[in-house]
Amino acid sequence: MAGANDGALPQQVNIGFIAAIVAVATIGGFMFGYDSGVINGTQKGLEAAFDLGKLGIGVNVGAILVGSAIGAFGAGRLADRIGRRSVMMLAAALFLVSALLAGAASASAIFIVARIIGGLGVGAASVISPVYISEVTPAAIRGRLSSVQQVMIITGLTGAFVANFALARYAGGSTAQFWLGYPAWRWMFWLQAIPAAVYLVALLVIPESPRYLVAQGRIDEARAVLTRLFGAAEADRKVADISRSLAADHHRPKLSDLVDKTTGKIRPIVWTGIGLAVFQQFVGINVVFYYGATLWEAVGFSEDYALQTNILSGVLSIGACIATILLVDKIGRKPLLLIGSAGMAVTLAIVAWAFSTAVVGDGGAVSLPGNNGVIALIAANLYVISFNISWGPIMWVMLGEMFPNQIRGSGLAVSGFAQWIANAAISVSFPALVVSPGLAVTYTGYAIFAAISFFFVRAMVNETRGRELEDMEG
Repeated sequence: MAGANDGALPQQVNIGFIAAIVAVATIGGFMFGYDSGVINGTQKGLEAAFDLGKLGIGVNVGAILVGSAIGAFGAGRLADRIGRRSVMMLAAALFLVSALLAGAASASAIFIVARIIGGLGVGAASVISPVYISEVTPAAIRGRLSSVQQVMIITGLTGAFVANFALARYAGGSTAQFWLGYPAWRWMFWLQAIPAAVYLVALLVIPESPRYLVAQGRIDEARAVLTRLFGAAEADRKVADISRSLAADHHRPKLSDLVDKTTGKIRPIVWTGIGLAVFQQFVGINVVFYYGATLWEAVGFSEDYALQTNILSGVLSIGACIATILLVDKIGRKPLLLIGSAGMAVTLAIVAWAFSTAVVGDGGAVSLPGNNGVIALIAANLYVISFNISWGPIMWVMLGEMFPNQIRGSGLAVSGFAQWIANAAISVSFPALVVSPGLAVTYTGYAIFAAISFFFVRAMVNETRGRELEDMEG
């Protein structure tokens, strides 16, 4: 098979340059994580400032997901037109605007608009950063370098948790006044402007994806980038391989490419991408990310301790992602997905059982009897570890590399859109589900989806470890 990889790196590969490119591209992952996680810990401030009920909180928290779905769908298509780097720069600008506007919002409607703008950036970064990384890295180490994206997502989430905790602790609470007389929760959003600005400036110094350049007929520019990445000899081979992969059916990429012209049906690889994207959300992970503080307060934790628990989950997530980096190019993508599905199904079932024992005391205070609170906390963190050693990074690795060159942008657009719609369905519904039918039933539902995902992976997912992007089929 042309371009097949035997697990060895090209002799002249420029690891330092590739590492620098990946470091810049994954700042988008950091912003994705920070912008998604910052809402966790600001909800008391939003309730007080905008006089919100449960439904209002759900809408304000979920607003980012509307933008994210649109951003993911639009970015995949736009990247085929203006380039991967240009779309990432647009995302960085959206992050900056969102951070400033969300912190300054004087009404719920303005805040919702700000979060939708941020969501456009999150959606764009979520799909374009992984595909950009996959297109500038050698097949032998593509999995581990693509997995860095998830490390940065979790680092961004953890960074938001740490910043929220520090601001709330220093100010005396998330609604207490802080610097310049503004409450701490507003500064939680304004802090995002710093990494957003860094991301925008750093993107100016990295090259465009060579596969995009070849698709646009800019062969000399593509060869120059590939020479810097892999050396002259490997650059010539890759230009030939990319051109070959596009030559059989080369035209401007469009959504109709996702339909097999022979059968008239949507390509199976597209259904696999959509399934991976949807199951990653239906296991309920973003309930922990978006509502972690509220969740633990609901079972009797103080605000301060709940925010500390968020930080613990973030640190464990980073450790799990680092384990993925060490394993993904050795044992493959599919085995990690299967391990994660099994682990999540078991731990979610334990969390559901623990919450089923909750009791309501005087004044409506909720608590878990005996050691059940500790059991719930341990099981929840084992669930987070199971997710982040598998579905967290691997879903993005797979979406970035599994599609053939001609349909990569369109495949990402549809899969990314499905991922964020599923995210919205889970996240917006959670506050109401806590009330009825309750946490135990809700977590049982997530456990069932985790179990189903195991069989989906066995039936639908093909291993991509060590394969060149030009050799992907579907």
